[in-house]
Amino acid sequence: MDIFFKALAYIDVWAITAIFAASTFGLFVGAIPGLTSTMAVALMVPFTFFMPPIPALALMISIGASSIYAGDIPGALLRIPGTPASAAYVADSNELVKQGKVNRVLGLGLTSSVIGGIIGSLILMLAAPVLAKFALKFSSYEYMWLSLLGLTCATLVVGNQPLKGLVTLCLGLLLACIGYDQISGVPRFTFGQVSLLQGVNFIPAMIGLFAVSGAIEYYRDRTVEVKQTVPETQTGINLFRGMGQVVRQRKLNLARSSIIGTLIGALPGAGADIAAWISYAISKKFSKNPQQYGHGSEEAIVDSSSSNNASLAGSWIPSLVFGIPGDSAAAIIIGVLYMKDMNPGPTLFLFQADKLYAVFILFLIANLALLPLATIAVSFIKRIIWIDKAILYPVILIFSIVGAFAIDNSVTSVVVMLVMGLVGYWLQRMQYPISPVILGMILGPMLEKNLLSSMIKSDGDIMAFVERPVSMVLAACFFMVVAVQIMNIWRSCRRSA
Repeated sequence: MDIFFKALAYIDVWAITAIFAASTFGLFVGAIPGLTSTMAVALMVPFTFFMPPIPALALMISIGASSIYAGDIPGALLRIPGTPASAAYVADSNELVKQGKVNRVLGLGLTSSVIGGIIGSLILMLAAPVLAKFALKFSSYEYMWLSLLGLTCATLVVGNQPLKGLVTLCLGLLLACIGYDQISGVPRFTFGQVSLLQGVNFIPAMIGLFAVSGAIEYYRDRTVEVKQTVPETQTGINLFRGMGQVVRQRKLNLARSSIIGTLIGALPGAGADIAAWISYAISKKFSKNPQQYGHGSEEAIVDSSSSNNASLAGSWIPSLVFGIPGDSAAAIIIGVLYMKDMNPGPTLFLFQADKLYAVFILFLIANLALLPLATIAVSFIKRIIWIDKAILYPVILIFSIVGAFAIDNSVTSVVVMLVMGLVGYWLQRMQYPISPVILGMILGPMLEKNLLSSMIKSDGDIMAFVERPVSMVLAACFFMVVAVQIMNIWRSCRRSA
């Protein structure tokens, strides 16, 4: 208890100011497609040079939490996910907005994000050393099964189009193969283009699939444009109307997805986007109304939003305990920890426990600060749905080009975005789901690297993949999901016949 009071002493006016300033900046960055949470964290690093340790970490924590939620805003209003973590449920949120439920959708995302972040923070506070030890038990075998389990989400999130979902998933996996082979270093599918040696970045691809394809579709149908109308009841700041009832009804969903998000966040290299996809798939599997997923499911938004925010706290578990980054943003934050003489590792719990618990408290404050700040930000940003699309789409394309170029300061990323925009437009015209493309590009490199590493370590022995207890459990879960999906496809084929 003494440590807790010592930790509170570090939460001064500078730390609180840093939280509110960073949260505002994170909301702005996350709402622009292409400017990811990692980029927002990286942009703020120079400001930490001249700050005390706790305010500096408050800056980093707040940017992550606010930018992840902010990615939901353009996803809901324009069907363009602001961050990769919002791509899983962008169709559901946008469909609800088309029904005139603007405040309802944004309120659901904000409430679920804050609750997920708080649950993740509490788990981080109470179980960081235990969860970190569990995360270290994951070898290449476990990561391979986790990747395969994540890829099965493609057949779960596409509803009644499992075969088309598999086709677009394979397209994503194929795109993930472009560039250097991660094991041998041999270039593949680059066609002699030096710019493709590093592969196809999935963020410009995501912008193209959602933003550019939407612009193409608008200009194709411009002669028959239908103006979108929104009920007058959606014009005020009433994001939290009915949220108490949602929390009571969905408390098990919130708890389950927050725990899943924290656990996945604790796995190095996983991150908020994978947490959102897996929680979305699990939510749909246990839902009483799975047919609503992809067509405006509030349950999908609740589960995915709480999971991706909870994963942020989870990513700090291996970072603090062992100095192993849970995701790319955590890798930047580890550098800040070293710079502030808070070297990650077991000794941090022994000699600087008060500062460590101050970090845990900052997580709670940063998530709670989202409630007023995001409400104010949303009240301005949501007005874009009333802007004439002839004005809005050119602005969207400009921001998309800037966001794609900012990824690696390369024109190649802009070309990738434009090409994927054409591909996305064609896929949607042919009624192919485009979300599995992003899923394949995210999980493809993780699957390939760990599969090949495992084959080398086991000298080709397949039984080595299920000899370890955790890998055995993950393998059983994977085959069970595959069996259930095959049965569902068979039943749907029989009904259509």
